[in-house]
Amino acid sequence: MKRNYANKSADKFYEKILVNPAKLPVKFVYDETEYKGLDKKYFSLISKSVENVGEKQTANLVFDFLSELKVTLKITHYYSHGVTEWTLFFKNDTEKSSKVLENIYTEINFSGSYPIVKGILGDHINQYRPYAFCPTNNVLEFSSITGQTSHNNFPYFNVEHGEGGAMLAIGWAGTWNARFYSDGKNTTYTANAVNDMKLYLKPNEEIRTALFVYAPYAQRDEHYATNFWRDWFIKCNLPKDNASGDEVKPFTTLFAALDTGRPNSDGSISETYETYKPTYEKLFSEDIHFDFRWLDAGWYIAPNQTSAIPFSKDHDWWHTVGTWEKDPNKWPDDTLLESTEYFRQHDMRSLVWFEPERVTDVDNLVKYYGYKKEWAIEVPNRIGICNNIGDPECLKWTTDRITKFLRENKFEMYREDNNFKPKYLWEYLDSKEGENRRGITEIKNITAHYKMWDDIIACTTSYGGCAFVDSCASGGGRNDLESLRRGIPLLRSDSDRKTIAHRLSMSSSFNKWIPFNGACSIGDNPSNTNAFAIGTTDKYTIRASYLPVMHVSTLQPTQNPDTDFELYRFALSEWKKVSPYLLKEFYCLTPWHKEIDYTKHGEIDTTDYTVFVYFDPEEEKGVMLAFRETECTKNYYSLSLPFRNKGETYNLTDEDTKEEIIVSGAIDLYFNEPRTARLLWIRKA
Repeated sequence: MKRNYANKSADKFYEKILVNPAKLPVKFVYDETEYKGLDKKYFSLISKSVENVGEKQTANLVFDFLSELKVTLKITHYYSHGVTEWTLFFKNDTEKSSKVLENIYTEINFSGSYPIVKGILGDHINQYRPYAFCPTNNVLEFSSITGQTSHNNFPYFNVEHGEGGAMLAIGWAGTWNARFYSDGKNTTYTANAVNDMKLYLKPNEEIRTALFVYAPYAQRDEHYATNFWRDWFIKCNLPKDNASGDEVKPFTTLFAALDTGRPNSDGSISETYETYKPTYEKLFSEDIHFDFRWLDAGWYIAPNQTSAIPFSKDHDWWHTVGTWEKDPNKWPDDTLLESTEYFRQHDMRSLVWFEPERVTDVDNLVKYYGYKKEWAIEVPNRIGICNNIGDPECLKWTTDRITKFLRENKFEMYREDNNFKPKYLWEYLDSKEGENRRGITEIKNITAHYKMWDDIIACTTSYGGCAFVDSCASGGGRNDLESLRRGIPLLRSDSDRKTIAHRLSMSSSFNKWIPFNGACSIGDNPSNTNAFAIGTTDKYTIRASYLPVMHVSTLQPTQNPDTDFELYRFALSEWKKVSPYLLKEFYCLTPWHKEIDYTKHGEIDTTDYTVFVYFDPEEEKGVMLAFRETECTKNYYSLSLPFRNKGETYNLTDEDTKEEIIVSGAIDLYFNEPRTARLLWIRKA
């Protein structure tokens, strides 16, 4: 049965704005006067263009505003789902500075009783904890204050009201704020990006707002809302795999730097031209194949033209970024290109790590690499030196070096980290601009960053590489919708590498919002914070790692003589059977893991069950992954299938025992012992 998410009522919301732009739910202040919508009293339409692609319509409307600014509205509506999104652009094309523009925000009002605001908090300290708050007589506020857009808070919301609800998103990779208030019958949502923005525009200067998304739905049911959102996200937002426009499909990756027999700090510091072939030749001989080879931090030469030293306090991967040239000691001559060619010959692609918004050893970057000292911004009492890509010349220098390296060595995927809080850089540079320029640095940097990713994708696709990047960002820090139209979070967090309980809890919450994602590795290592620690690998950890990106970092085929190759063959084989369902409907049948002690950075309770289902409604088939956790004393879990209609019967077939269970109502699912994972295939009888 094919789901139909079309919504004629939501179509009218878009069509009213197109006919009368004053209905656009946006307010802003210019020259101390507030303007609501794009009222024709103040906005004169200069041009209008409309483009239709399938069931998506995009309109660009350009206005003259008070004969002082050009304002462009880019608005898109998806008739397939009834979703509307918009972005505003303000340009000063006069020869003098504009008056002050501030407080640009979206405001949407919802009618209907019993409003509830649902969602998840962000990564790091909050570890994607779900919430459900009542906004009645209460102001709910969420914000990003560090510039890492999805750390701590998450720029996506589900507002249930009356008989339906709406999914909302703020597409901006910087600071933002969202507020909800209700009197019990009417609920108001206001949202902005670039917190505390107050600026004038210089001649020929242009800025943009965030992408704001309004996705109403007519059925008040959290499972329905989740899968309405996932369906729209996958069909209308997910980047393509390549320049031909093929759909991106689930894939596997392998980080093999721990198999070198050499010291390793973090990333691939120990991986060299001498070490990769023995690892992969052994794996290929064991019939173990992956889709991507993963080359992480440490492949580059330091600005003083020496190699990064594993475990060196002041000269490891962290302290040597900025050149974006390969280290000739680790990769002499053409050996790095030869390595990517080697993997292509074995039907694998390669991805490689960068961190372009941070630099080190600026004097030597200037001396040897054509860098300019004024691009490096060091904010007092803050860690790291920022690379100001908001400067067009700095952006070009940075992008050119990255694309040159990618092109010369034919890496198919670009992976990007971001290990500092950029807000402090932005505020510092704003202060240098003088009065009434607050927010301009953030806007320049975020806009430049989107352009840099676009240019990098154009580079990789030009020679057959990926049409997307890996949006790592210190784990989960750059997962706004605008970024995720260009990127995929291969590691959705740095936190769920600790225990399988963390991984399961994140899957049960994060997967509702960002369907295509990956976890840190197959492994269970609560005592070690290293992202690439070996840990324990067994069927329980393997099945907990079945995500659209299945990442493995536990393999040591040449260094560990006791490697259980059969276990990894099993993992890849079973994941391959599961993977067609991982981008289908998602149903979490258990509560999120509660935290034992929040002060201990989210220790997770392991005394219960985690069960979720991926279901294809067209094929009427799916897969259930069910986990009795390590300290769970109860030997069964009672559940029902949320997608089962009255009178329908489903069969569940256990992958291990081949036992078949007939489901025509609620059932009890039994487990022999704790730390057990069951995989059951679902099909409609």
